[in-house]
Amino acid sequence: MLLLIPGPVTTDARVKAAGAQDYAPWDNDFRQLYRQVCEGVLAIAQAEPEEHVALALPGCGHFAVEAAIRTFVPPGGRLLAPSTGAYAARLQKLAGDAGRVAVPLHVGATERVDPQAVAAALERDPSLTHLALVYSETGSGICHDVPELARIAHALGRRVIVDAVSAFGALPLELRALPAVDAVVLTANKCLEGLPGAAFAVARRDSLEAARGNAGSWSLDLADIYQHTLAPNAGPRFTPAAPALAALAVALELYREEGREARLARYTANMRTLYDGVIGLGLTPYLPPQLQGPIVVNVHAPDAPTWHLQLFVDALKQRGYVLSNFYNTEEPTFRVGCIGAFGADQMRQAVDAMGAALRDIGITRERAGLSRFIPQPLTA
Repeated sequence: MLLLIPGPVTTDARVKAAGAQDYAPWDNDFRQLYRQVCEGVLAIAQAEPEEHVALALPGCGHFAVEAAIRTFVPPGGRLLAPSTGAYAARLQKLAGDAGRVAVPLHVGATERVDPQAVAAALERDPSLTHLALVYSETGSGICHDVPELARIAHALGRRVIVDAVSAFGALPLELRALPAVDAVVLTANKCLEGLPGAAFAVARRDSLEAARGNAGSWSLDLADIYQHTLAPNAGPRFTPAAPALAALAVALELYREEGREARLARYTANMRTLYDGVIGLGLTPYLPPQLQGPIVVNVHAPDAPTWHLQLFVDALKQRGYVLSNFYNTEEPTFRVGCIGAFGADQMRQAVDAMGAALRDIGITRERAGLSRFIPQPLTA
């Protein structure tokens, strides 16, 4: 099966093999592997080891997002959270449930965050101590200019938390050049092409020291996790997702061999193949070309009476491809991930399978309905 979702992703056979073994988390060899993985994540973030640290915690990306909010924003604190889509809405909910106040900033469903609007909102409300951003919004497919927005926050004396869960390892990031960023959160199972179960926060050491006592949760206290790392021969604080971390160690070796720019180029080629391919099937991408990011492509549901998302997903799965059976947009769509251990040739075959799956449920190109805008192929 090829996973065409924006995470967990299809992984290399060597990564799977590493995750198929048993590991003792407190064994000295595993402690060394654990530290090597954290150092590898820190290097990808282009952070300064003297100023930053990579902290691992079990769970999905939402665990790391909540941990960052709880750790760096004190109880009752206020943060500006641009409403970029479904995952920004989840960030806002996590903040609210943790007793923090997430102040939304309206962003159109098919718009990027406006730097001037962010600056104006921060200037209007001095009680907003933090700006919380989603780098790649998989609910829409749009990637936002997080480095530029972080620089604006820095100029206004505010701190920044970045949800880079579906962006880390592909989109540009140089933490050493972004001193306002308290933390960037990520997971193993997206652009790093590891297995699910391990989340990370790359955070500033001085911010972690200043944040002790904020979290109100022992499990999700990044400041406490950081203190644990300072002990000699430190390993995981609690039982980690050991197979996922061991698999990530292999995935990071493969990442270093490929390089970030080459990985991003491969994902972009996947995206272009998919974008043009669905147009060829008579379907309409959710975003115009100038807004389409390389991580996930959302596609408007066919304007046909026989359309049913689950039937389409089931028909495609019979051909060896797995799609999400839900959508995160206001209008019905289906979304296709462009990340994982595969290339444009496999995406081309997947598009052919989509056409066959559509025919299985009674939808031909002529009946698919290109009704929303006339999309231009990206390769034109």
